[in-house]
Amino acid sequence: MTSPFIPTRRELLATGAAATALPAIVPGSALGRDGRPAPSERISLGIIGAGSMGRANLENCASQPDVVVTAVCDVWRDRREAVLARHRATARGHTDYRELLARQDVDAAIIATPPHWHALMAIHAAEAGKDIYLQKPMTLYPAETLAVRNAIRKHGRVSQIGTQIHAGDNYRRVVEWVRSGRLGPIPVVRTFNVMNQGPLGIGRAPAESPPDGLDWNLWLGPGPKRPFNRLLAADAYYHSSFWDYSGGWTPGMAPHILDLPVWALDLGAPLSATSTGGRFVIQDDGDSPDTQEVLWRYPNLAVTWMLSLANSFGFDFGRGTPARRLGIYFHGVNATLFADYERHQVVPEGDRLDDLSPHNRSIPASPGHEREWLDCIKSRRQPSCSVDYHWRVDIAITLANLSQRLGRSVRFDPRTERILDDAKAAALARPVYRAPWKFPAHYAAGSMDRKDLSAGDAEPDAQAR
Repeated sequence: MTSPFIPTRRELLATGAAATALPAIVPGSALGRDGRPAPSERISLGIIGAGSMGRANLENCASQPDVVVTAVCDVWRDRREAVLARHRATARGHTDYRELLARQDVDAAIIATPPHWHALMAIHAAEAGKDIYLQKPMTLYPAETLAVRNAIRKHGRVSQIGTQIHAGDNYRRVVEWVRSGRLGPIPVVRTFNVMNQGPLGIGRAPAESPPDGLDWNLWLGPGPKRPFNRLLAADAYYHSSFWDYSGGWTPGMAPHILDLPVWALDLGAPLSATSTGGRFVIQDDGDSPDTQEVLWRYPNLAVTWMLSLANSFGFDFGRGTPARRLGIYFHGVNATLFADYERHQVVPEGDRLDDLSPHNRSIPASPGHEREWLDCIKSRRQPSCSVDYHWRVDIAITLANLSQRLGRSVRFDPRTERILDDAKAAALARPVYRAPWKFPAHYAAGSMDRKDLSAGDAEPDAQAR
């Protein structure tokens, strides 16, 4: 049965998004298979979004002997054909992702499209019985966060979010340090990502028609309708300057960086999020903030985030020549530990910590972020950055951007998974997709256990609030 949130052929034709009939999404189980390859089988893999990051993920998977690439989907013919050329013997190409999801010979899919597509594609993939590797940011709205998590739970899919830094050795050593207790109680964690794009930012693109072979209407999908812009369409770096299609640079980078305190301190959803900032310096085609400061409140803990596109001073991580810099600071009673992707250092508070020797290693090395996902597809266990883990990172980011949009703090109840005492915030927590695309709001009905996720349990207009 076709999902009620997937447009019909008539709706698509009315908006110019389809020229031919599209198949309904049919789960593999309905075709005589359950989407779970036996350990001796190769994993049949598809990719949706053949830009630079998706291609890197695909090649990391395709290099494994137990993987065969069977499907490549991109709305831009040149990108699709470039990837197909490497897998011509086994793969077929598609412009529309629903054709890929309907195929019986696809067990799992990499989703590496622009971020405004992530939630809908992830949910449709789960409904189609496909395991997913979903590039970050996982979603752009709090209701999308819950909807993706609940859809993955309901349909029993294996998922991995593309925060590949999580697989690095350095993060593991930091987690061991923090969990050892040697830093003492930690009331504050500070995180940041900075760079200097200068006043001209990413620049301005001329008014022009979409290039031949690009389905621009399908690229926009559930996002707002707008004229083609070559900067917006370019890649993830450029997407991050356009709020409606990426949420800005906080969703672009914070999934990697906020991941470390969420992992090390085993944080749940925040109690509140407060974001301020704006577009103060940069004048280009984009509209996302060039300055954003966020404060999250957790039980007995404050976590901060600093974003700048106009200055790249990086505290202990560099200064002077403009560059992208990032860092995480754990401020404990006994010491401060600061880290980036590749290094960390502990600074004692006087004589409160006299032993700076590395903590005993307890977290094993990763086999590789994509390899871990492939192994879990076979074992049916969840990887370390599954949706069921990463939603806690994602909900903090989506609540922060909701606060940024509102211009005030947002309070959240982690128990009921609802926004507290703010009807406008609750309404804005759920996206409004461009017709004919529809947000599957019943997945985001808040505080749903796996047993509650049978079809029809929630009203279609239910939302997180």
